[in-house]
Order: sequence, then C-alpha cells, then structure tokens
Amino acid sequence: MKRANKLPLTSECHHWTRLNEVPWDLQKYWQQRFTIFPYYNEGIYMTQDAWFGVTPEPVANQIARDLSSIISPSKTTVIDLFAGVGANAISLALSTAEDGSTPRWDKVIAIELDAPTLACAQHNASLHGIADDIIWVLGDSFKYLETLEKSPDKLDDDLRVDVESTALFASPPWGGPGYRTDEIFDLNTMEPYNLAKLHGAYRSMDHALYLPRTSDLRQIVKLAPDDTKLEVVQYCVEGASKAMVAYIPAARDEDTHMET
Repeated sequence: MKRANKLPLTSECHHWTRLNEVPWDLQKYWQQRFTIFPYYNEGIYMTQDAWFGVTPEPVANQIARDLSSIISPSKTTVIDLFAGVGANAISLALSTAEDGSTPRWDKVIAIELDAPTLACAQHNASLHGIADDIIWVLGDSFKYLETLEKSPDKLDDDLRVDVESTALFASPPWGGPGYRTDEIFDLNTMEPYNLAKLHGAYRSMDHALYLPRTSDLRQIVKLAPDDTKLEVVQYCVEGASKAMVAYIPAARDEDTHMET
C-alpha cells in the first residue's frame, strides 16, 4: 500500500450551483450546503453518496479541537480511516497545539476506498492550501491496519507509523435497519461495519468513533478498558444533534470487553 498521487476530478464529482442540477433525493442536503461547508461556493466538490455522510465543517472543526485535547500530546500521528470528501482530514490538518500556531499533528493520514471521493477530498483540501500536508491513501483502511500490524515492510515509508504515538479517527457508514427510526440504535446492526468489527480493528490504539446520535451507550461503555472512563460527546448544528463521538483509549492486552 502506498501514498496516492493527485487524482483527477471525474464525472462522479460535482459542484452543483442550481437546485435543478441536483437529484431529487439530495436536494434537501444541497439546500443545507452552507451549513455543511460554509465556503461551498469557493468550489467544494462532492460525490452523490458523500452528501449522505459528510461531517458538517463546524462539527469537524470542533471534533478536531476535542480530539487534540482529549488524546494525549504523546500521540503525534492521526489517521482518518474513512476520509470521504475530506471534511475531517482537513480539520485535523488545520488543528493547532495550545499555542495556536504549531500544528497539533506531525502527520495526518487520510484513507478512502473510492477514487472519485478521494479526488474530491484532495481538491477540497487544496482550497484550504493543505492538500500537500495530508498523506492520502486510496485503499481499504482495514487492510491498511492489518498490514501495519503484521507486515509493515509492505507499506511505503510514509505509511509506517509508530502505533504507540498514533491515534485513529473513524466516521464509518451508518447503514442498517433502524438507524433513522430507532429511539436507541443497536450498533451491532450497523452496516457494513458493526461496532465489533470497528473496535476489533482499532482497539490497539486510541481511537474516536463518529456514530449516530441515538447510538446505544450501553454498547459503547463496554469498550472502555478496566477502570477507565470514556468521553462521549454529542455534536450539534443549529441546536440539533447530528452525531456522537466516543473517544476510546487503547485497550490493554488483558482487556476483552468486545461483544459480537
């Protein structure tokens, strides 16, 4: 697995400027475009699927601030495992230490499985002048983590990181029955990756999971290492909760809390 070069925008990448250009099922999202990306008119590009799952920029910025303070300063690399069109990776790359000027992270890696989506992310980061500050990877983040653990020599030098000084951020797809309708969402039914799959891959490092706002806290609390409290934060836009993030410390070897 290696660092991705600059990818071209394709016909699957869009910057719609008029409502009549937008598919009907995306029109309500497009009408919130300035809430999602306040600088949308500067030339933000999206794929159609990205409208359903993009983190609104104000939320991404607050998450970046929270991650910087909740995660130990000894963690100097952060990996965005589902980069999408770049909202979270951009905010992480722009986040600073307490002095307000020094970058919080020495290295920001952003992994995305879909090429047009990654092209949008690279383009959107370029609008902030930081595209070259992020290491972009076109590939499967689960395979990346597995390779990092078992065969790091198969990774490019830029992608070999010290697990002890690395934190993970994951905003996975939220598919599955009940996500929009259940009063309490069962994270074991989330598709295509349920809570067991996610935590099983991430448990060796401090990680933050961006989850539906109605996620079952009883399932999340089981991820905590013994005698450790979790930070779980609800993030709102204009008074409405959009999502929660669980900040989870790395598991110790003896911790076996994950239920499938």
